[in-house]
Amino acid sequence: MEPYRVPVTEGDRIRADAALSLSGLALGVPVAEMKRRERVRPRACRARWSAMYLAHVSFGWPLERVAHAFGLNRATAGAACRWAEDERDRPDYDALMDGLEGSLRAVMELPLVDLAPETGGRR
Repeated sequence: MEPYRVPVTEGDRIRADAALSLSGLALGVPVAEMKRRERVRPRACRARWSAMYLAHVSFGWPLERVAHAFGLNRATAGAACRWAEDERDRPDYDALMDGLEGSLRAVMELPLVDLAPETGGRR
């Protein structure tokens, strides 16, 4: 039997990657480490949880969509968001997340630019 798979849009994956990149940059953890499927060190795990929470609050995604975009299950996304919400009681983490949310929203509001060169019908 094939494992359960949910289709995820390319746009959702791009947004999840943006949240991972911002979290990784702010918390000093390489994105590649956060994306590993095997067990990661606690710092990378918490950075990944922060990215999931960032996607949840910045994009207004339900936990199931967060989970699918990050390639994880809903229980993991829920645990991540509960942890991050609890951490927001810390003023330093709360300020960090406020800044990351604003940055992510600002980037997502920028106009899309088509980078395909004008070819005039030729290749």
